[in-house]
Amino acid sequence: MVLSAEILTMLVLASLALNVLLLFVVAATRGSARKGGSGSGREGDFLAATLDGQNRTLDRLESGIRQVAAEVTRLDGQLQNAVQHVEVVRFDAFDDMGGRLSFSAAILDANGDGMVITSINGRQDTRCYAKPVRAGTSPHNLSDEEQVAIREALAGARQTVEAR
Repeated sequence: MVLSAEILTMLVLASLALNVLLLFVVAATRGSARKGGSGSGREGDFLAATLDGQNRTLDRLESGIRQVAAEVTRLDGQLQNAVQHVEVVRFDAFDDMGGRLSFSAAILDANGDGMVITSINGRQDTRCYAKPVRAGTSPHNLSDEEQVAIREALAGARQTVEAR
């Protein structure tokens, strides 16, 4: 069973609070035993057993926290290769065509790797081009709109950019 970091944190804090409370009880019991209290042997055994149980619980919680930390590290590594930056730049490819039906779309991961796709809309046909992107650049010539799409995607813009 894998517990979330929040739940594990709450469990650790609760366990620590119980341990502190238990230490106060042990200190109070020892103080009363010194004053001549009776039956302190059984109480001491009970408290020792309780402390051992708390220590085992803490060990299990620490192990759980280590598991969660390892899983977070693993997921973080996987997310670096996931699509994280997307931007679309719409434009008019030809002066006699309106409506900004052409576009360049950059689709990149955390390292700036991915692709840029451009669709050029004309009167008779539409052409699409895809170019690889590594670290925010491409081995192929990039149009101004493609460069804007890549730059805006890496900058983290959240809206469609209109090329001028």
